[in-house]
Amino acid sequence: MGGKGRILSVDKDARALSVQERSLRSLFPALDVKLSRGDFTALSGISGLDGIIMANSLHFQKDAEGVLQRLKEWLTPGGKIVVVEYEVSLPNPWVPFPVPFQRLLRLSQAAGLTQARFLATRPSRYHGSVYSAVMEKPVGL
Repeated sequence: MGGKGRILSVDKDARALSVQERSLRSLFPALDVKLSRGDFTALSGISGLDGIIMANSLHFQKDAEGVLQRLKEWLTPGGKIVVVEYEVSLPNPWVPFPVPFQRLLRLSQAAGLTQARFLATRPSRYHGSVYSAVMEKPVGL
C-alpha cells in the first residue's frame, strides 16, 4: 500500500476498536486512520470509498438488501465490498438474519452490485464455516 489513503473502521465494541487502532497504525503508519464507535448503518456523508470490508456484520441487518444498496452509494465506480459471513441458513441468537452464500448471490444483484464472487471458506468454531465473497459497484453507475 502506498503512502496515501485512509481507513475508516466502525464497530460498536470500544475494546475491539482499540485493538484495531493499534494494529492499523502499526501496519499502516502513513495512512489516515479514523475509528468510530457506533452502528455503521447510522453513518452519513460517506462517499468516495474504494472498498468496504464487512466481517460478520451483514447478518445483523434485517434489510440486508437495503444496507447493500446504501453501501453501494458510498463506493466509487468499480469499488468493492468484501463480505465475511457464516455459512448458515437458520437464524439463531448470534446470527439473527443469516446470509449464506446463495442468499448473498441474490442480494448482490438486487442491490445493483455485480454478482457476488466466492473467495474462500474456513471452518468456524461457532457455526460450521465462514466464507468470504466480493461484489463490485458497476462502473457505469
